[in-house]
Amino acid sequence: MSDKTLCINVARLQSRLQCLGEVGALDGGGVSRLALTDADKKGRDLVVSWMQDLGLDISIDAIGNVIATLKGEQELPCIMMGSHIDTVSTGGLFDGNLGVLAGLEVIETLIDNNITPTTPVSVGFFTNEEGSRFAPDMMGSAVLSQVLSLQTALQTQGIDGAKVEDELKRIGYNGSAEFTNIKQDVACFIELHVEQGPVLDEQQIDIGVVEGVQGISWQEFHLTGISNHAGTTPMQYRQDAGLVASKVSVFVNELASLMAPNQLATVGALTLKPNLINVIPNEALFTVDLRNPNESELQKAELALQEFIHEQAKQHGLKVEQKILARFQPVHFNPKLVDRIETLAKQNTFSTKRLFSGAGHDAQMFAPHCPTAMIFVPSYKGISHNINEYTHPDQVTNGANLLLQTVVDFIS
Repeated sequence: MSDKTLCINVARLQSRLQCLGEVGALDGGGVSRLALTDADKKGRDLVVSWMQDLGLDISIDAIGNVIATLKGEQELPCIMMGSHIDTVSTGGLFDGNLGVLAGLEVIETLIDNNITPTTPVSVGFFTNEEGSRFAPDMMGSAVLSQVLSLQTALQTQGIDGAKVEDELKRIGYNGSAEFTNIKQDVACFIELHVEQGPVLDEQQIDIGVVEGVQGISWQEFHLTGISNHAGTTPMQYRQDAGLVASKVSVFVNELASLMAPNQLATVGALTLKPNLINVIPNEALFTVDLRNPNESELQKAELALQEFIHEQAKQHGLKVEQKILARFQPVHFNPKLVDRIETLAKQNTFSTKRLFSGAGHDAQMFAPHCPTAMIFVPSYKGISHNINEYTHPDQVTNGANLLLQTVVDFIS
């Protein structure tokens, strides 16, 4: 960086985080701004008003992605920052929001210091990153990167029966701007984010230098057996779907331990029918979440899971139905950009740790098309998707200043 004295205005950034956190605020703290709800509209309107106050060029595309740009001296591919402002129903004030508002703060810092960049500098927020109301997650950036078709996204029905296309129109964010061509129009993408895990906080590390995003495999299994009396049916004659579902929960935990330290495995949702104390379950519907930064290892885990379930189903006389809910290969960020972020962090005497993200992020949609990287700052006790999510102002400052320095390094 050419000027290490250049710093973000932390009071302004903290104020905006708090103001945005008041939109959809929950009792006891936290926020609920599910994608394309009235609360999401209010949050969007607020952030757009801040973009307008800075005189930025603002574009809104057909999936509702909002990108604001500070013009450069030359019409070159832009340096883009960003994340999302939609939340889960019991979210915190930092997840996604920090990346957007810190990006806006970087641009305002350039303006405050009368710095006209050679290349344009942009900040964006992307529709429905969380996927809590509409599946899949990372919808806006997936459409932008052509992983998901616009029409498929628009026709998606939410958990409340609403359709994406209708909700975009209702809240006034069915934009007409051309989609950003990532390969042609974006020189690099950098996303600042809270870790959402305990590693940085527990190890008291300032900055997480993110090398990539773990591969994610979400599967749903439906086991069908025979419902029968719990008191009169001997154990050897049972076709107990609940028993096998329980065995799967134990198996995936043991599988993760066997493939440690990189393999993660979770049975996150489980429904039994008829769900009565004295009746053997004849149905079990459950999900399995597998994650690994190595694609071949993730495939190995998937195969082991499938073999175990089918073996158990055969042993207990059950029928198995399987559905893939989501599947993303591991994403590796640009090595040169990752190295540069690490170097800049160390020049600021920040302690650093290289790590993979356990959660999905918009950055992974950009990574195949342009140099991409992420910067993590600690989450207190690893808490996220929770009203108690918290990152200390000093840690917010560290991350935002490193983002600023990375951008200035590009435009110097």
